[in-house]
Amino acid sequence: MEEKKKGNAKGSAGKKSKPAGNDAQESVEEVAVESTEETEVEANEVSEDAEKKPVKGKKGGRRSGGNNKAMELELEKQKELTEEANDKYKRLLAEFENARNRNEKESRRMYDVGAKEVLEKLLPVVDNFERALQAIPEEDKERAFEQGVDKIYKQLIVTLEEVGVKPMNAEGSEFNPDFHNAVLHIEDEELEENVVAEELQKGYMYKEEVLRHSMVKVAN
Repeated sequence: MEEKKKGNAKGSAGKKSKPAGNDAQESVEEVAVESTEETEVEANEVSEDAEKKPVKGKKGGRRSGGNNKAMELELEKQKELTEEANDKYKRLLAEFENARNRNEKESRRMYDVGAKEVLEKLLPVVDNFERALQAIPEEDKERAFEQGVDKIYKQLIVTLEEVGVKPMNAEGSEFNPDFHNAVLHIEDEELEENVVAEELQKGYMYKEEVLRHSMVKVAN
């Protein structure tokens, strides 16, 4: 009897233990469900954060766009400053070139003024050489002394031509008061009116300027 009671007690204990195992299983399932729900919630939160991040990126894009615009404005400003500096440089260079050209032109003018003063004083020497050569008799022109005087005269003329002095050779040309100084008027049917009949004293040009006017006779 006691053994049967023990066996029944064991059986009842076994039967009572089964509901406890079921409760544990149910609690495990509940925990699994809760963890799954939590995971889904976290996943949803992550997706929401991921969706929000592009918005932040747009804000950053706006900021970068603002920075680019500021840089473009700064570049335009620097370009304007560079162009202004280049313009000033070109103007200064042009002014410098103009000043240098003026100085060179003024220097040449002053040189020509000084040269004319010296050359004018040499012209009477040339006149005297020509008079001396004209006074030599034909029979004496082949002598050594007379040949020497002629060579010196020719050398002087060549030197004057090298520095820009040339005779006008006015005879036979039309009278021009800018170059000729009329001291006599003659009647000559062979010549046209207002033509230089004879050059009494040679006139000379120094480059483009009159060094000395020619003294001439003019036909009426």
